[in-house]
Amino acid sequence: MGLLSFFERLRGSGGPRASGDDRSPWGDFFFEAVSARTGSGMRVSPDSALRLAAVYACVRILSETMASLPLVIYQRRTDGGKDKVTDHWLYRLMAKRPNRFQNPFEWREMLQGHLALRGNAYNQIITNARGEIIELMPIHPDRVKIELLPSGEYRYRVTDRSGTEILMPRGDVWHLRGLSSDGLIGMSPIELARENLGMALAAQDYGARFFANDAKPTGGWIEFPGSFKDSEAKKVFRESYQQAQSGANRGKVLVLENGMKFHEVGVTNKDAQFLELRKFQITDIARLFRVPPHMIADLERATFSNIEQQSLEFVMHTMTPWAERWEASIEADLLLDSDDIEIEFDFANLMRGDAASRSSYYQSGIQNGWLTRNEARIAENLNPLEGLDEPLRPLNMVEESAAENLPDAANVNPDNAAATRFRALVASGAERWARRIVRAGRVEQKDIALIAESLAVSPDRAAAWAHTTSANPIDESTLTASLITLGETP
Repeated sequence: MGLLSFFERLRGSGGPRASGDDRSPWGDFFFEAVSARTGSGMRVSPDSALRLAAVYACVRILSETMASLPLVIYQRRTDGGKDKVTDHWLYRLMAKRPNRFQNPFEWREMLQGHLALRGNAYNQIITNARGEIIELMPIHPDRVKIELLPSGEYRYRVTDRSGTEILMPRGDVWHLRGLSSDGLIGMSPIELARENLGMALAAQDYGARFFANDAKPTGGWIEFPGSFKDSEAKKVFRESYQQAQSGANRGKVLVLENGMKFHEVGVTNKDAQFLELRKFQITDIARLFRVPPHMIADLERATFSNIEQQSLEFVMHTMTPWAERWEASIEADLLLDSDDIEIEFDFANLMRGDAASRSSYYQSGIQNGWLTRNEARIAENLNPLEGLDEPLRPLNMVEESAAENLPDAANVNPDNAAATRFRALVASGAERWARRIVRAGRVEQKDIALIAESLAVSPDRAAAWAHTTSANPIDESTLTASLITLGETP
């Protein structure tokens, strides 16, 4: 006997079919949620699926991760760059107070949970007299239906808590969709995978009943060497036996007469491959939500070497598509076409890595000039310091245009090549100091020693140059030439 006997056992007496189909006053048929019954006999809905720990863990991971991502709003610049914006109404709505009842974390966590379980998330758009969106009130997906109109448009039919239906035009509802087959409504992952989840629920209920029965198979049969007088006598015996061995009498000593023998049904958890099935269901559910198994505490195939890679894959292949779905929906449905705004969820915290990796990343950026020291401090939640906003330029490199004017090293002797490199370094340092002095409007006293060090001159000569420069009008090109002369003069 194997899996077939397991499911036959489930569909027999005492299984979910028996309890789910019991329409007597003691049964639960009329108290079950309205949902599709699966082949395993279980009714599967988004709410009943949460009874499975793996489903709840996956939905919680997706919802909490999405809710914890910082929302950043950028204003595009003409030079291709972008600036962070915090005084926009959308930032106040999404990152501060989406509605009067919820904070941003709770609001996004709930909407992502609706998306993961039902494939759709809805919000009523509430505006003020000027037409500005001031609140996004969530609507439970089970209370929303889409109604197609003859014109080809559609509207939403929403049932409120009192049972009254309210018609809302498309512009009054912000609809976040999951994977959709018609472009109007997202498909529910729970409904698509209800057979798999029904099998998991059936196995879970079977295990609960098995241990409730003192880890013994339920049911059996009685061997009777004789015969009953009539069917009524057989019925009376069966009912008296069940009464003596159920409820408060369960587990008491069984007394049989007239040579009767009791035979247990010999279905064991091993025969039914119960443990193997339960393990497979965890992996199957993780596959459904595209969550790495180790994140829901399934460490059977996890190692120290692959957990980090799986965590990166979770960010790239699971959370990034969800974030893109949110960003595209916000920009398309809540912003005007004329708004030059870009929405982005910041994954920097999920990609931070350990201290050594972050230190190497910052060092590379600062030394190569594409990251300032203050930007690195801000990324580490440290306050910026004065004088650390300017990118550093490596002194052993110059721009390509400047390199074209340098003589070919193959055609000059080593002394001339060294002199050329020295002049290039002096010119590069002079340009940087000239720009800095022009921005400051004067030569700072604290910079004199640094100028002397970078141009390889004595502090006295640098101080004398600074005194002379301060007495004359400051011009960047004149300053550059003056600094080059200072550095090249013996």
